[in-house]
Amino acid sequence: MAASQMTQPKSAGGAFLMESLTPGAIFTFEDLSGEHLAIARTAAEFWNQEVQPKIEEIQHHEPGIALALLRKSAELGLTAISIPEKYGGMELDLASALVAEENLSGDASYAGWHGAHTGIGTLPLLYFGTEEQKKKYLPKLAKVELLAAYALTEPHAGSDALAARTRADLSPDGTHYIVNGQKMWITNGGAADLFTVFAKVGGEKFTAFLIERAFGGVTSGAEERKMGIKGSSTTAVYFENVPVPVDNVLGEIGRGHVIAFNILNMGRLKLGALCVGGAKNVLAISLKYAKQRKAFGTSIAEFGAIQYKLAEMAIRTYAAESISWRVTGLIQRQIEGSSWDQPDASATIVKALEEFAIECSIAKVYGSEALDYVVDEGVQIHGGYGFHQDYAVERAYRDSRINRIFEGTNEINRLLIVGMLLKRAAKGQLPLLAAVQKVWAAVRSGEPLKDVHDEEERPVENAKKIALLAIGMAYERFGTDLEKQQQVCMRLADIILEAFAMESAWLRKEKLLARLKTSRAGEICSVFLRDAMGRIELAARDVIGASAGNNSRASMQMLRRLVVYDPVNSSEIRHNIAIRLLERERYAL
Repeated sequence: MAASQMTQPKSAGGAFLMESLTPGAIFTFEDLSGEHLAIARTAAEFWNQEVQPKIEEIQHHEPGIALALLRKSAELGLTAISIPEKYGGMELDLASALVAEENLSGDASYAGWHGAHTGIGTLPLLYFGTEEQKKKYLPKLAKVELLAAYALTEPHAGSDALAARTRADLSPDGTHYIVNGQKMWITNGGAADLFTVFAKVGGEKFTAFLIERAFGGVTSGAEERKMGIKGSSTTAVYFENVPVPVDNVLGEIGRGHVIAFNILNMGRLKLGALCVGGAKNVLAISLKYAKQRKAFGTSIAEFGAIQYKLAEMAIRTYAAESISWRVTGLIQRQIEGSSWDQPDASATIVKALEEFAIECSIAKVYGSEALDYVVDEGVQIHGGYGFHQDYAVERAYRDSRINRIFEGTNEINRLLIVGMLLKRAAKGQLPLLAAVQKVWAAVRSGEPLKDVHDEEERPVENAKKIALLAIGMAYERFGTDLEKQQQVCMRLADIILEAFAMESAWLRKEKLLARLKTSRAGEICSVFLRDAMGRIELAARDVIGASAGNNSRASMQMLRRLVVYDPVNSSEIRHNIAIRLLERERYAL
């Protein structure tokens, strides 16, 4: 399953708040192998040479264009990276799949076609299918002889997927299930040949099925009129008395939720990588425009206000990128050593996805919100031209907005991050309570904080302490009802997100320094850590206000002790970052 070995030690999902890691413990972009980088070049060249010239045709749904491109990418192996060799695939590792996704993200509409097919369309079968099902369908999916789609959402069942009304009833002769229902917002829905469909057997048992359009009774609605990703296919799909062979049940009857949720975990991680690629693309476009555009007799790239925007776009991209590759490494390390020749290969992957579900949600939320920031500032840098459809940033701005809704809304993911931490602690899987009590006692007593080897390690360690203190205060106030306090949980999630981002950014910077003795990531990290700590402080104040009651003053004293850090000349640093970016006209460290 691996294209290269990853050396980081195995860890438990959610344990990052309780662990102190060394830089060598995380996987970063700089750890990508020559093989990974070759895949990146192949994907980037395909996008530049084949996809980019056809963007307008894709946007206007010229018949067959997107599907023809997808099949052309199959000739390069880009649709078969995760599929085992015995089914006609490349059998490469997770990093290979993500590096390809990132480099195919220049147009979100085409990325939708590709990502839905290779990801949520194919992976349910790969991870949960029987040997017979895999032999029947995977070779055709690898070559895009069949186009795949994932049909979960319904008009009355969006984030609450288990409220689905689509049902499957066993035929009198016991050979088929008869499926009836409607699915909504199905990517590739207008052209897909094979659907992973979730329905309730007998109206009760939530189950996944592999349904071919050729079975009959499967029809697609009109293409939805969307704000963005206009060139992707998004339709309703209707199932009317569809006869589905019993052999096409995917996984176990009544266990469809296991498939749905684990495929969403992988989808969240991949979406984070796509957002990183999109951010890099918009930053490159904005850098070139800023150098070309003249105002008041000079290039707008010379203006401090524009340099601030360009630098901050790179800073947030760096943080999202650091998260994305760290989580990729966590999952890849968990499955390292397994092989598709082993009977438990699929179970090993599923277990890894379940283990790091929290981190996958973090990658999705942070990546999608970083991209939203980048595209917004990209439009602003372009001024009035950014509002015009002739400019790529206008399309990128509209396309970006769906990412905070895809794969579970960011609100749902924030609630999941906190909820999963609490559930794992309650089951004894994470020593969360002990960690909270230890930090609480140390900070309350004025005990000296952990020695650090540089001043930028201190805010990283303190960010995690603040997260633990905030969780402890909130739990002390609300107990087992904490998960019902959604506003408090949202702010707890904000703290956790920033703490994970800070640690990922800092560890990556330290790893670079150890290798190169100097690193331009140092300046990016220096600004990011301080700004992220400021966001953590605001969120922690909200949690204290909701949780501390009469103890709010003492709680604020503890918080103030943890948010202290030395200021830096962020204006000069951002200027330096912007100058380097403008020289290269692309995201680069």
